[in-house]
Amino acid sequence: IFSNARLILPDGICDGLEIVVSDGKIAEVRKRSNAEAIDLDGNYLAAGFIDLHIHGAVGRDTMEASPAAFQTVCDYHATGGTTSLLLTTVTAPIPKIVDVLRAVRNSARPIKQIVGVHIEGPFISKARRGAQREEFIRDPDSESMDQLLEFADVIKRFTLAPELPGALDLIDQLRARDISVSGGHSDAFDEEARAGFSHGLRHVTHTFNGMSSARRRGVYRVAGLLEFALSEPEIMCELIADGHHVSTTLMKMLYRAKGPTGICLVTDATAGAGLSEGARFSLSGLDCVVSDGVCLLADRSALAGSASRMIDLVRVAVNDVKIPLHEAVAMASANPARSLGSKTKGRLEAGADADFVVLSADLEVVQTFVAGDEVYRNKSRL
Repeated sequence: IFSNARLILPDGICDGLEIVVSDGKIAEVRKRSNAEAIDLDGNYLAAGFIDLHIHGAVGRDTMEASPAAFQTVCDYHATGGTTSLLLTTVTAPIPKIVDVLRAVRNSARPIKQIVGVHIEGPFISKARRGAQREEFIRDPDSESMDQLLEFADVIKRFTLAPELPGALDLIDQLRARDISVSGGHSDAFDEEARAGFSHGLRHVTHTFNGMSSARRRGVYRVAGLLEFALSEPEIMCELIADGHHVSTTLMKMLYRAKGPTGICLVTDATAGAGLSEGARFSLSGLDCVVSDGVCLLADRSALAGSASRMIDLVRVAVNDVKIPLHEAVAMASANPARSLGSKTKGRLEAGADADFVVLSADLEVVQTFVAGDEVYRNKSRL
């Protein structure tokens, strides 16, 4: 029994309740009783955070295709309240991506935080590649897709550029296997984004970053993927709310356009997360550096993911964007769960997984629980 906490629910913050856990599930949410319980000392209790886009941490990377690397990434991000995540690939040769898929298939059961893989590239736009390696970018082809779709049980999300030749057929194949499709690293015009939507694209990757926006075509000004996403209610938008990737004004604009249910906070954390200022690390063979709290290519020409945890994003959303706490937490839990189609994640209700994060009044992570088991304890807060 978890008691003496302020529960953060999607519609507000509730006092006077406690949560009963049995066999890794929430058995009951009820009024506080006198039963023996784990005393959470008046802190906040929220559903565990779900990161749909995460490459690495503390020098380890998804592309290592190593259970040890996966465990290190999960352990580090548990310190930020993340209880479920999609290990995310980068643009690379197809056999390298298949290696990751195979390793995740073998690791997902023993490492409970892993719920699947997010494939980001190689089917993206060279014009919007960011820190993705240009030499591996390609158009979709049947042989590559056959290799990847052998692991359709592992792939949960696929980022692609909908304007590429063959992209619409690829979206059809992915949706037929219940894999969510996200537009990203894309130079699409409005009608190309809309065509992707008509085939089942319902998400966009790291909104504002690596995507086309309004521009002139001839004498006319037309929308890009960004404006299409902002204007279409059914599109769910990823947001790297680390205070570096997107300015406060742009985050406020996204919040006004999409509301509290249309945004998923994602870290897009790379191997630099958790490393010290000035530390060097590799992203798919590219030399990168941690600088001023963000990850950059070593030549400072482009962002190379973030150095943040989910709690860092929630704090920025609350303190800088002025989003109410319960809405910011939903963007890190309930919204990603809905985006994944999960019925058991991201909620504090009977039948859900007992994945929790305990937060202090100043929004520091105190404890993190996965399936009712503690996976992180902040000793300075207890």
